[in-house]
Amino acid sequence: MGKILVLAEKPSVARDIAKVLNCKKRGDGYLEGDKYIVSWAVGHLVTLYEPEEYDAKYKKWRVDTLPIIPDQMKIKPIDGTKKQFEIIKRLMQSKNVDSLICATDAGREGELIFRYTYEAAGCSKPFQRLWISSMTDEAIKDGFASLKPGEEYNNLYSSARCRSEADWLVGMNASRAYTLKYNTLLSIGRVQTPTLAILVQRQKEIDDFTPQDYWEVNAIFDSFKGTWFDKETKESKIMKKEKAEELAAMVKGKLGNVLSIENDKKKQVPPLLYDLTELQRDANKKFGFSAQKTLNTIQDLYEKRKAVTYPRTDSRYLSHDMLGKIKSTLNKINVEPYKEHVKYVLDLPKLPTSKRIIDDSKVTDHHAIIPTDVIPNIKAFTQDEFRIYDLIVKRFICVFYPNYEYTITRITTEVQGEHFLTKGKTILKLGWMELYKTDNKDKAKESKKSDESEDSEDASNQELPKLKKGEQVTAVDSELVQKKTKPPSAYTEASLLSAMENAGRFVEDEELKEQLKEGGLGTPATRASIIERLIQVGYIARKGKTIYPTEKGMKLIDVLPMELRSPETTGKWERGLSSISKGKLGSERFMESIKRYVKYIIQESSRAKRSVIFKDENRDKTPKIKLESLGKCPCCKDGEVLENSKAFYCSNWRSGCKFTIWKNQYERLGISLQKDMIIELIKNNKLENLEITKPGSGEKGKAVIELKGANGATAINVI
Repeated sequence: MGKILVLAEKPSVARDIAKVLNCKKRGDGYLEGDKYIVSWAVGHLVTLYEPEEYDAKYKKWRVDTLPIIPDQMKIKPIDGTKKQFEIIKRLMQSKNVDSLICATDAGREGELIFRYTYEAAGCSKPFQRLWISSMTDEAIKDGFASLKPGEEYNNLYSSARCRSEADWLVGMNASRAYTLKYNTLLSIGRVQTPTLAILVQRQKEIDDFTPQDYWEVNAIFDSFKGTWFDKETKESKIMKKEKAEELAAMVKGKLGNVLSIENDKKKQVPPLLYDLTELQRDANKKFGFSAQKTLNTIQDLYEKRKAVTYPRTDSRYLSHDMLGKIKSTLNKINVEPYKEHVKYVLDLPKLPTSKRIIDDSKVTDHHAIIPTDVIPNIKAFTQDEFRIYDLIVKRFICVFYPNYEYTITRITTEVQGEHFLTKGKTILKLGWMELYKTDNKDKAKESKKSDESEDSEDASNQELPKLKKGEQVTAVDSELVQKKTKPPSAYTEASLLSAMENAGRFVEDEELKEQLKEGGLGTPATRASIIERLIQVGYIARKGKTIYPTEKGMKLIDVLPMELRSPETTGKWERGLSSISKGKLGSERFMESIKRYVKYIIQESSRAKRSVIFKDENRDKTPKIKLESLGKCPCCKDGEVLENSKAFYCSNWRSGCKFTIWKNQYERLGISLQKDMIIELIKNNKLENLEITKPGSGEKGKAVIELKGANGATAINVI
């Protein structure tokens, strides 16, 4: 009986699996045991063909070759990892291997990595799927005890392949079309471009904003102070200084009375468990981590430390089958600095597992990120690893704590017929905030699920006196506070991640808005790389925690059609990809819609305004050689005719102008076209009395060359 080949996504994961499967014999690119051979990819080993690999004509970027839509998309091994691919291919084809186990990451991209490798290796052997959410030995053993047939994930693979091919078709064609149009390298993508558009829109709002001065008036009483507000509009801003000064003077030293005292009891339920995006947001707010840094750190905690569950998840809930492990996990993390808080939860008569924690309907491929059921070796963690681990552990513990409760007190005081508002906040029960009481920031503000309004955020912490309704008070003084209206805040990485996750708010179509609720722009696993890609191509930049679009990014959004920059497009795609993964939509139908979309993009690129000029940073760094113009191009009527070593051509060739006259095209007649001859040809549309030598006979003669075609075609008549 042959062996089973297990393919993991990374060498470190393969080593963990090999240890559990008792595969100790080392081979070149694999580990072997009595029953299993464990090998590994290095991320993607296989990729889609480049355009020129379908046809050599695509090597040169030209408008007349667009759109590039291959009849069938082909795959190939990646050059840099070809050695490992060949090792896996040999193992897959080995007579000693009867079947395989797909042990790549349990998600859409992991499925694609295995299937592309399987297909490129020409393998047809049966395979099963390992689907786990933790890299502990116990989780791996449990996973191998409950393997699924590979066919159960065919729809997931179809969705992954469609995503890959559609991204290629849209990105490749749109990038080429707009690069040629504007004569500078422009990268365009299904997700990165709408993300850039969100940043650009905010920047325009900031740039267009004109700050205005306004004033607030405070009445200062014996033991508290209140801020004036309009009785009708409830607005506290006063736009004219004279009015504010008049009001301040009018109430100063005057007697008033307490109109009302309201005490509103508020509560905040514990926040939900972490998914990757929420964790990236918190790490950015607290530590200034980029989304990519958080992802890299938690990936190490998952793979190397075995301390947290699968990180690339979009769920913030646990499934019912995890109920038995919750107490076990709490016992394992019952170490400093968490002992006090873990003890509180373990001492509860019953673990409070509401639908805010356990909800099967809200668990997709993976549950929320929580600590694993192992005792953490915290001393071995790096500082960054501990920071991320600490966030995850505290969040996991606090969901079992009671609500955070407090009272918002509002005192309305009337002086000279004008109303003044005083706010205060009294904490009744810290509840889950016990875990965050030493934090610098008020964690309560970050809880999404809250029964309160924004009152708690702007409530003053001033200690309020005991007052009674109708009690008289004196405004012993008054003060003017000058302020300015503020523009919208620039995006931070945390707020951009939120915008990407909640991209539905930028869409008017209700059905698409609902679809984007489920997925947004990108996935938790890809959002960090999308932000890094936008930085890499020079469309956005970081300044401290702030992210802002560059001039190049602003201009790109300005020239692109709405379909390329709107989240609606992604909403439609995600809806289609989701339907494919659920078996409700055929991949062929989805790809046909993508091909129609690509053709539309190319048409739109030809209509884009040419007046926008992109600064080419790289070109500016090299010495500029001014090329001599030989005249206006007869073809596009816009460009200049220039000369290189082989031909005369239009300066607008990147934008699709085909005007070309080759210097050697009449060499058979003894004519070598020169610069002065082309100047005359462009000016007069013909060259006369040219001396020629007839091929074959060697007879001398005369000829006329006429400019016939708009693309630079010529005709020669021998006299």
